[in-house]
Amino acid sequence: MAKSSTQYLCSECGWSGGKWFGRCPECGQWGTVEEFHEARPSSRTRAAKITVTETGVVTAGGRTGTGRGINAGTGSTNGSIRAGRTRAAGTNPVYDVSAGGIGAVRTSRTEAVYVPDSLITPITEVADHDVDRIGTGFEEFDRVLGGGIVPGSVVLVAGEPGIGKSTLLLETAGRVAKSIGEAAVSNTSASGDTANNTATTPTDLTGKVLYVSGEESTAQVRMRAGRIGAVNENLLLSSTTDLATVLGLLEQVNPRLAIVDSAQTITSQDVDGIAGGSTQVREVASALIDVAKSRGIPVLLVGHVTKDGSIAGPRTLEHLVDVVCQFEGDPQTALRMLRAVKNRFGPTDEVGCFDMSGEGIDEVTNPGALFLSDADDAGGTGSGGSANTEGTCVTFTVDGHRSLPIEVQALVTNSVLPTPRRATNGIDSNRLAMLVAVLYRHGKVPLLTNDLYISTIAGGLAKEPSCDLAVAAALASAAFHAPIPRDWAAIGEISLTGQVRPVPRLEYRLREAARLGFTHVVVPKHRRGAKPISVDGITVIEVDSLPRALRALGVERK
Repeated sequence: MAKSSTQYLCSECGWSGGKWFGRCPECGQWGTVEEFHEARPSSRTRAAKITVTETGVVTAGGRTGTGRGINAGTGSTNGSIRAGRTRAAGTNPVYDVSAGGIGAVRTSRTEAVYVPDSLITPITEVADHDVDRIGTGFEEFDRVLGGGIVPGSVVLVAGEPGIGKSTLLLETAGRVAKSIGEAAVSNTSASGDTANNTATTPTDLTGKVLYVSGEESTAQVRMRAGRIGAVNENLLLSSTTDLATVLGLLEQVNPRLAIVDSAQTITSQDVDGIAGGSTQVREVASALIDVAKSRGIPVLLVGHVTKDGSIAGPRTLEHLVDVVCQFEGDPQTALRMLRAVKNRFGPTDEVGCFDMSGEGIDEVTNPGALFLSDADDAGGTGSGGSANTEGTCVTFTVDGHRSLPIEVQALVTNSVLPTPRRATNGIDSNRLAMLVAVLYRHGKVPLLTNDLYISTIAGGLAKEPSCDLAVAAALASAAFHAPIPRDWAAIGEISLTGQVRPVPRLEYRLREAARLGFTHVVVPKHRRGAKPISVDGITVIEVDSLPRALRALGVERK
C-alpha cells in the first residue's frame, strides 16, 4: 500500500518542502505555507519483459515493436540478466539485453504505454486555418483578447474584490447569449443563406451559455442579471461548489461559452485541502482545462487576488491557462481597466477601458474625455480657448497600442508646518520629491518650503517617466501663477541633471493629441541621427533641458 508523506506548499509562489515555516523561504510572504498530504508512489520498481527475436522484433509487456536502440549484451548462463540503462550525452537511451533471451529492464515509476502512430502528426501536415473566435459583445474586451475568445481556451480574469469581475463576465454572458438568439433568428429567416455570426464555434456545441457561480445563489445572480440587462433564455445558471458537478454540467449542456465564478470556491472530493488552497486550485484548473480542450468549450474563469494584488493560488494556475487578464481600477471611481498579462492567442500590450455604473459596465471607446477636465469646470473655454487655469498641464501616456491623455493638477501653498506636506494622487511620491529638487536646482523654482498637492483627473496614473515634464510644468505654473494654454501639452522624462530625455512611442502620443484638438506639444529633442516626428495639426516644440521647456510653456520666473 502506498505510503503518505506530509508536505508543505506555499500558496503564493508554489514552494514546497518537508518543514513548515511561518514565512516562505522562497518569496518571503507570511502565513502562506500550508500543509497538504500527497500519496507517495510505490518504491518498488517495475520490470518489463523484453524479448529479442532473431529477426530483430522486440516484444515488451505483450506489445511488439522493432528492435532499434537495443544492443545485445552478455548475461548469465540462463540468458536472463538485469539490464542497466545507460545514456550518453546527446544520444538516445541504450538497453543491454541478452541476445535471444529474456531480460528484465529497470524502468521509471510510471510505466510507458504503447502509442499508435495516428497520435503523431508532422507539423507540416497540421491544418493551418483561422479560428472563428467568439465575440464577447464588448469591443474593448475583444481587442484585449486579440479579437475574441478562442474556442477551447481558458481565460482567467482576476481582480480585487468589488472591482466588477463578476459583473463584467455576467454581462458578457448575457451579450453572447443574446447574439446566439439573434443569429438563430437570422439563420431561420435567411432561407438557407449563411448569416454573419460573431459567436461561431464548433457545430457540436449547443447554443447556450452556462454561468456557474460558487459564490452566489441562482436567485442572487438573477437579481444582478436583471439590474444590468443580462437576462436571456439562452443563459443557463447553476450554483455549486463541487468540481464533479461542474464537469457534469459542461458535458451535459455542452455550452457555447462557460463561465466559472470562481476557481477558489470550487473543490474536488478526490484531493485533500481546503477550498482556495494550492492543491484544490491546481486540480480545479487542470480538470476545467482538460474539458475545454477535449470538447472545444471556451471557459472564462474568475480568479481572486491576494492583499498585494497578485493572483491568489500557485503560479501554476497562471501557467496552465491560455489567457490571464487583470481587471483593475480604483473602487472609488468608475474607471476600470482590463489588460492582458498573458495571451497565447494575441498581444499582451493591449488595454480596455470600461465605465462602472449602477446599470452595469459600459465600454469606453474614447477615454480621452474621462481623463481631461471640462473646460467650463476648469475656467477655460476648451481646447483653443483664451481663458486658462494655472497649475494644470496635460501629458500623454502609452498603454499598449493606446495613448491616453492625463491631466496633472498642482496646488502650491505656503506651509505653516516644520516639515512641508507632500500629497499625491496618481503620482509617485518619490518621483515628486526628485522633481521638486530638480526644479529648485535647475529651474530656479523654489518649492522646498511649500505644501504641494498633486493629483490627476478621474483616477488616471501619471507614474510613467514621460509624465515628468507635465508634473514639473504644473508645479511651476502654480508657483508662478502662470497658466498654461489649454491646447498645449508636455511630454518628456526629466533627469537629475535637468535634461529632458526622449520617450518611446512619441508618434502615438502626438497623434492622440492632434485628435483631441491640441495644437502645441513640448517634446524632448530627437536623438542624433533620428528622423524628426511631425504630425498634421500639431506644432512640435523640441527642448533638451528643463529651463528651455519651462520657457517654451511660459511658466519660467520672470
